[in-house]
Amino acid sequence: MADPSFDVVSKVDRQEVDNALNQASKELSTRFDFRGTGAKVEWAGEEAVTIEAETEERALAAVEVFKEKLIKRGISLKAFDVGEPAMSGKVCKINGKIVQGISSEKAKQIAKYVRDEGPKGVQAQIQGDQLRVSGKKKDHLQDVIALLKEKDFEIALQFINYR
Repeated sequence: MADPSFDVVSKVDRQEVDNALNQASKELSTRFDFRGTGAKVEWAGEEAVTIEAETEERALAAVEVFKEKLIKRGISLKAFDVGEPAMSGKVCKINGKIVQGISSEKAKQIAKYVRDEGPKGVQAQIQGDQLRVSGKKKDHLQDVIALLKEKDFEIALQFINYR
């Protein structure tokens, strides 16, 4: 029988982000403090979000509304990378990006952390944009999950395929 293992991934449910975006858009259109400011939030591609308003202050407030909706939908704010506000004509634009996958340097950093801090006999292999952690005992794997939850790697981590 194979050793127990689990995968460390950084994935976001696109449908939940879409729901959060739609809720934020609806709130921006109905809230009195956003009336007449041209505030809107919309998709700008597969993983990109654009937030616009007539003033920088209203655009930043619209970002906060969107973040609020992401939190309510159970999406970590580490998965949403917000850019700097930029004036474009009479409109202030803020570009954001939904971060998916674990970059190779982050994966190496996590694997090294598991090797250094984790229990003996636990291995971490990089597999594309995810990490497979395996060991002899399930208890050790649970210890590794606890270790990874404690440390901040600046990305949203999920633990799947635990067997």
